[in-house]
Amino acid sequence: MAKNILEFIAEQTWGKSYRTARFELDAEKFFQPIEPDAPDEIFLRHAGETRPTKNFVSLESDAKKFSSSGLQILNYFLDGTRRVCKVDEIAYLHGARKMIYPIVAAQVVTGCCRRLEKKLHAEKFSDEIILVLPDDANYDGHEGFFPALAEKINARFKIKISKILSYDTNHNPAEKFEDRAVVKVMTHMHETEISLVAELVRRGKLDKKNYLIKDGSLEYKILHDRKFNAKNYSFVAGVSKKFNPTHVKDSSGKINPGLIAELPPLCRTPVTLCERGGFHGGNKFAVWYVRLRDKKFSASPFDGVVKVEKILVTDAELAENKIDSDEVNLLSAYLLNERNPVCYGTDGRRANHIYPIFLTESFIKSRSISTETFLNLF
Repeated sequence: MAKNILEFIAEQTWGKSYRTARFELDAEKFFQPIEPDAPDEIFLRHAGETRPTKNFVSLESDAKKFSSSGLQILNYFLDGTRRVCKVDEIAYLHGARKMIYPIVAAQVVTGCCRRLEKKLHAEKFSDEIILVLPDDANYDGHEGFFPALAEKINARFKIKISKILSYDTNHNPAEKFEDRAVVKVMTHMHETEISLVAELVRRGKLDKKNYLIKDGSLEYKILHDRKFNAKNYSFVAGVSKKFNPTHVKDSSGKINPGLIAELPPLCRTPVTLCERGGFHGGNKFAVWYVRLRDKKFSASPFDGVVKVEKILVTDAELAENKIDSDEVNLLSAYLLNERNPVCYGTDGRRANHIYPIFLTESFIKSRSISTETFLNLF
């Protein structure tokens, strides 16, 4: 009789558990919103706003005006986190061969905080434990096999496995199985974020006076997924603390990271419009960069700069391939006003932090159990 979850999985799937070392995978290493072999971004135009400019746009006066008014439009903040661990290796027949596959377990926490009367409150969050098995574990290919297995595990071991996912054991043999499993976890986290935004829209929470700021890129890999509705993102912007400067292009279409390095404090770049073939359902993105802090106080010329993304949604935006410059300035100025106070200490991203996002991130991470405790569940 199986003594633990891993032995039970091996028993139920006709596999052999090797009880190998359990450890946390470097999730940051695997995190890529876009797959490595994805097509390059297609820059549709380099004047992606209604009042195009080739120069930097100063936001200092707007930021001061909005700060003195006491009004606030950035009131919802969304983030997701995951802890991904390799918990075992298991053997299955793959054709005539016996193959050894990793079993991956993950904590996935996604949440949204709302600012109300200058205080942040938990609006909605989900806390899940996910298992990722090789597709060979479902020997007969039954559609309901993995949901049924999750139910059996939960009943037997008094644990709550939210979902069992499977990774492909045939496609792209050069790719590590661990990488495939982590991609499955990331995709699930993104789908949870998308569902959370959709719920806020259904409840009438997002409008011109209540924008949502998502920590990180909005460039989800959505292929033939009807659950993604771009219109839900009318009042959503993505803010990335990390970005690749070599993806920045100038008005001639040439790579020019110097545009970001020379961006003055409290200024933004012109808006670039881009899309990526086959991704995001063909959605078009307005992209620009905002410098929160003077580079002379940072370790790198790219510290203190955040990347801002917004999906083009309205008929006018899509027809003209442009976003309203007033909305860009509005969002950018309000983001500038969020840069203080900052989180001091050992966080190397200090110069790039938007404070409510940092608080949301801290809240979500507090919902996770420690790696040691998590590994001992298995």
